[in-house]
Amino acid sequence: MDSPTPIVTADAASLAANTVKQLSRIILGKEHQIRLGLACLFARGHLLIEDIPGVGKTTLAHALSQALGLSYQRIQFTSDLLPADIIGVSIFDRNTSSFRFHKGPIFSQLVLADEVNRATPKAQSALLEAMEEHQVTADGQTYPLAAPFFVIATQNPAYQIGTYPLPESQLDRFLMRIELGFPDAALERQLLLGQDRRDMLANFNATITPQQLLILQNAVPRVHVSEALLDYVQALVRYTREAPAFESGLSPRAAIGLLRAAQAWALIHDHAGVVPEDLQAVLPAVVGHRIKYKDDTAARIPAEIGRLVLEAVPVP
Repeated sequence: MDSPTPIVTADAASLAANTVKQLSRIILGKEHQIRLGLACLFARGHLLIEDIPGVGKTTLAHALSQALGLSYQRIQFTSDLLPADIIGVSIFDRNTSSFRFHKGPIFSQLVLADEVNRATPKAQSALLEAMEEHQVTADGQTYPLAAPFFVIATQNPAYQIGTYPLPESQLDRFLMRIELGFPDAALERQLLLGQDRRDMLANFNATITPQQLLILQNAVPRVHVSEALLDYVQALVRYTREAPAFESGLSPRAAIGLLRAAQAWALIHDHAGVVPEDLQAVLPAVVGHRIKYKDDTAARIPAEIGRLVLEAVPVP
């Protein structure tokens, strides 16, 4: 099979800009969050969207799957959800006198884990191997997942009734965590008077093919990173580990994720290499769910955590 023609940086930026434009017709006033979501997927990461019900979390996940032309499955997480409901189940076939594995919804290119923190930790853990290894093990047999493969999870605020907080090991599997928030008054008026978002999704055409997406993903690690920029990354990571206010700092995996996210952000903005502004744009979404304050009363929203880290570390 011939290798696909590489996409140059300008092509990547054009594809991303067209995708953002189309998605912004459905998710109004959230262009920055849409760009973060694209950067996350281009960097081969998984995306966590946390906010109250009704602000467009599920719509954004569905719109991203439509824009990227990916096969899509939604799993509604509830307190009685079982791992087999996610992975699949082996059923005995009397004709062959053997068990046959019936694949679950995890075997899609883009999986929406809706309200992921409403399921028990046992059900949540069924996602871990899929998110990290892009494979599923059932009854001693390993099954590879589709490529590309992404998990987009939505999460209700932890203070709401019936939620099970995601453990740190699961949170760390998400490259980014974003919030949508309320629209401003003018955009909310458009929502009230405009077409139903579900009807708009039904007529939404893909702006990036799965093959182009794979090419973009392969291009992300090749975006140039200077020694000075690497110094900046390490200084930011070191600060999170040494700051007395934090319970624990960023892991090496988080540091790699931060760099990949910055490379993806540079790619979709047509930058020849990663600049400090690329790193600063993605840092709050990458580190906010990974850093804990020692004092529980000092809880901060992720954007504020990122802002504090950026203010504390000068650009080299």
